[in-house]
Amino acid sequence: MLSAYPYLCTIMDIITSENILAVGSVLLIAGVMAGKMSYRVGLPLLLVFLLVGMGFGSDGLGIHFNDMGTAQFVGMVALCVILFSGGLSTRYRAIRPVIMPGLVLSTVGVCLTALFTGLFIWWLSGMAWTNIHFALLPSLLLAATMSSTDSASVFGILGGRRVGLKYNLRPMLELESGSNDPMAYMLTIVLITALTPGGEVSAGGILLQLLLQFGVGAAMGFVMGYGTRWLARAYMKMCRRQGGEDVSQSTAMLTILILGSVFLTFSLTTDLQGNGYLAVYVLGIYLGNAGLPNRRGIVKFVDGFTWLSQIVVFLMLGLLVNPAEMIDVAPVSLLIGLFMIIAGRPLSVMLSLLPFRRMDGRSKLFVSWVGLRGAVPIIFATYPVVAGVEGAGQIFNIVFFVTLLSLLVQGPTVIYSARKLGLTEEEESDGVDDFGVDLADNLPTSLHTVTLTAGMLAGGNTLKDIRLPEGTLVMMVRRGDSYIVPDGQRKLHPGDRLLLIRESVGNQ
Repeated sequence: MLSAYPYLCTIMDIITSENILAVGSVLLIAGVMAGKMSYRVGLPLLLVFLLVGMGFGSDGLGIHFNDMGTAQFVGMVALCVILFSGGLSTRYRAIRPVIMPGLVLSTVGVCLTALFTGLFIWWLSGMAWTNIHFALLPSLLLAATMSSTDSASVFGILGGRRVGLKYNLRPMLELESGSNDPMAYMLTIVLITALTPGGEVSAGGILLQLLLQFGVGAAMGFVMGYGTRWLARAYMKMCRRQGGEDVSQSTAMLTILILGSVFLTFSLTTDLQGNGYLAVYVLGIYLGNAGLPNRRGIVKFVDGFTWLSQIVVFLMLGLLVNPAEMIDVAPVSLLIGLFMIIAGRPLSVMLSLLPFRRMDGRSKLFVSWVGLRGAVPIIFATYPVVAGVEGAGQIFNIVFFVTLLSLLVQGPTVIYSARKLGLTEEEESDGVDDFGVDLADNLPTSLHTVTLTAGMLAGGNTLKDIRLPEGTLVMMVRRGDSYIVPDGQRKLHPGDRLLLIRESVGNQ
């Protein structure tokens, strides 16, 4: 019986759990290796994973994946983790000076970008030579899906290079990219509702939706942050009462608890008609500044999980697209992408930042250039497809093309443009990470480094000859690529770096 259907047997033999794991592993390994090689040419790492996914897709090695619903769900989960991680690494003191321009860019700037780009798409649709024919609302919907900058791309580029930016530009750009997805999401959902048969949209309804999305989202982020911190501290108290727990195990358990809180925050906020993406970002900011127990270990764990989330979603989106279909919309997509880079984003930034007169033209120009698109616009572009909006297939392909263009053109030139505009500076680093040593947050000590000079060794070249502050001990010496455990007889050289452990002031 089975021999009559040899093709069916072959397919069933191929689609097994083992083969799915094998293909997924190959995708991850290929993406990581290609990403490392791409660093020399300055390509954004996440773009490489997107291209690897396309290479393994239907027009490449033949992996067929076209489930928009699954892609939307996986993207939603990944975006929650990415936004939470961005918030977790954000410090109040860093964003306080730039909180107003950052929030204006993430709200007013997003709306203006969607408006200008939507009107341009509508104008293009009226041309006889184009192969897109969108009315005003679908044009605005297409623009809305692309109106926010991508937090994964911005965090990856700004955090992956050891280059500092003047005038608090880095925290402002990270704040904008981390907080502008809710506005783009809301615009997308409102426009989909307006285009859905039976959907009604009014000015009052939009205003109410705006208030609910942002008000409930921000409030739930703080409420869940307070509750999560309380649970984390209660967990640590139980550990101490029960005679203690291995630090690595407690850190892992706390991280799982926090990730559970992230997804619960998103779900509850969405059920309450708030914006879940905003809520998880605020949750991250709250917990990142709330003095979590074992914070450093938790941050490292979340960072690794965030990279995995970003890689998986970019690989999946690469598999999802059909490059042959993008060719049909390539000319018009190129025009839309160039308009956003050259006119739409710069114009919206200049108008949004008009009240902030202390920002000079160079800073505004650089902010205009860092309008990177990435996974978020592609994920948002799946919503019209799932909702059955007419022309949604073209919308998805155009968004994907524009995202590739943005990452190819803007991604490799972010740091270069900052240098050309004179906005870079040496990034401050204490050098502790170079030793690969970490301490628990609850210890009354801290780590520091010092680089020896000839003057410091003038009185002698051993540790006993060097005057160190009271309560300070040398843990390790780094000489080039070598690490040395110090003793009183070891001769030191200018350029050696000492890793110091120091008691806190109150414990000396």
